[in-house]
Amino acid sequence: MALTTRQEEIKAEFIRVRGAWGDTWESILQLDPEFLHAYLNFSAVPWRKNHLDDKTKEFMYIAVDAAATHLYVPGIRQHIKAALKVGATPQEIMEVLELTSTLGIHAMNIGVPLLVKVLEEKGLRTAPTPLTADQERIKAEFTENRGYWHAFWDEMLELDPELFEAYTEFSSVPWKTGTLSPKVRELVYIAFDTAATHLYVPGLKLHLENALGYGATTEEILEVMEIASVIGIHAATTAVPILIEEISALEQED
Repeated sequence: MALTTRQEEIKAEFIRVRGAWGDTWESILQLDPEFLHAYLNFSAVPWRKNHLDDKTKEFMYIAVDAAATHLYVPGIRQHIKAALKVGATPQEIMEVLELTSTLGIHAMNIGVPLLVKVLEEKGLRTAPTPLTADQERIKAEFTENRGYWHAFWDEMLELDPELFEAYTEFSSVPWKTGTLSPKVRELVYIAFDTAATHLYVPGLKLHLENALGYGATTEEILEVMEIASVIGIHAATTAVPILIEEISALEQED
């Protein structure tokens, strides 16, 4: 289908601003060009302000798309490709993926406090049990490796020290062997915690505090949130190709 002059203008602007194009964008352009243009303006905000460098912005997209709560494969591929083009190393991208892989621990962060509450309600727990020497060792290792301690780890360490020790080792790998700055690592956590598919408030607040402590600016943090805010477009990028296919199938029936 030939594009109108307006559609050609939007396509050219999209490619200029975002540096990418594909069949999905073409389909959205054909069905509703003004919607695509509005999305372009929305998604371009962090690329116009540029408080974060291009490589770091791509890391944020990767974290949001690769998070277990989202797993948007087309976006993962697009932004890994873009990150490599702007100079990211495979090791840096792997580090982003390692950081993002820690999201699963939130099952414990949310579940353990609720378990404690239920145990208390049923009279099965009256007070925390003092930490053993081994648990104190695990706590010290986590604090040294990760650079902080938070009260929401206390009950997990008390009730399930084996799991917490294993998580300490797992989550510490990028902090011990990686090359990204502590600030960027904290921004990665912010990206997937603040995304609409997760919205993990306790972790988000903690990592906001940590990021500021590592020198992140308000503007940089807002830019991470701006990037996370655009994942709603995946409703269209996932469904529009299906819509196009079904329109074509219906036309063929007629």
